[in-house]
Amino acid sequence: MMNDTILQVKDLVVDFNTYAGKVQAIRNISFDLKKGETLAIVGESGSGKSVTTKTLMGLNAENARIAEDSQLIFKGNDLSKLDAKGWQKIRGNEIAMVFQDPMTSLDPTMKIGQQIAEPILKHQNVSKAEAMEQALKLMVGVGIPEPKEHINDYPHQWSGGMRQRAVIAIALAANPDILIADEPTTALDVTIQAQILRMMKDQQAKYHSSIIFITHDLGVVAGIADRVAVMYAGKIVEYGTVDEIYFNPQHPYTWGLLDSMPTTDTKQGSLEAIPGTPPDLLYPPKGDAFANRNQFALAIDHEQQPPFFKVSDSHYAATWLLDERAPKVTPPAPILQRWQHWHDMQAQGV
Repeated sequence: MMNDTILQVKDLVVDFNTYAGKVQAIRNISFDLKKGETLAIVGESGSGKSVTTKTLMGLNAENARIAEDSQLIFKGNDLSKLDAKGWQKIRGNEIAMVFQDPMTSLDPTMKIGQQIAEPILKHQNVSKAEAMEQALKLMVGVGIPEPKEHINDYPHQWSGGMRQRAVIAIALAANPDILIADEPTTALDVTIQAQILRMMKDQQAKYHSSIIFITHDLGVVAGIADRVAVMYAGKIVEYGTVDEIYFNPQHPYTWGLLDSMPTTDTKQGSLEAIPGTPPDLLYPPKGDAFANRNQFALAIDHEQQPPFFKVSDSHYAATWLLDERAPKVTPPAPILQRWQHWHDMQAQGV
């Protein structure tokens, strides 16, 4: 299943025209998504994660502009060229989305069962009774207890975790090829987070769907992702399998994200935070956008954007530190520990 590519994003550029000027939200990114896999897109707030996924759903604001040479190839068709009618056939049917806040994603005046049945009625030739029966099965599938008793409940009657399950049921209603999850566990406690993630993996296995999982928390994706794309200031700066990103990270920004994440091996009393703030994308820097926050920055980082350097056939990082002419630097101790773990894994053939 994972040998076939279902989505190819090529040279995506998205700008927003504002009163202050043109915000360069997405600055030439490319990635692909294979059938049956989970691709996690991670990064700080404002890195471009949500704009990327809203672009894939045709949900950007009216002041957004996609560059002419950008391509979003889904099953052989370019999504960037769709009109409103074309998007209505795709959105919620072949590509569905789980939004971040289930309370604002659900209609407070509409019964939850009706909301789950709505995409079924829109995209399938079934009666209302048949749609409600399918909605009931979806409620069972996402782990909603006693669904027959609660199918006529309103959103305010449910907890945050249960509302999130309802939102996932709505997204799965039309059996989409791609499920986009935009930080679906942010407002939930750790126990409910684990349940939601496990349920999403179970549903993925059942429907053979692909998942694009958006988060700012690298810890969340450890057990769900197959591959990871790290975004910063509208660009992908590192791209690899989940093991390569966790145990053999190469970009200093990825080092910073991992160094700020607690693990069972964390020995110091406090976690390290990445200093500074992301750049203003009204005026993006001409060099590496992370240079001013990067303690390992080279002079060239302030002058030229780094290309992608190949680490392995599946692992790439856009950092001048991988250039053969660059000086060798010593990353933080936790990253050295990850590298050692990676070398041990390779030596054992894991």
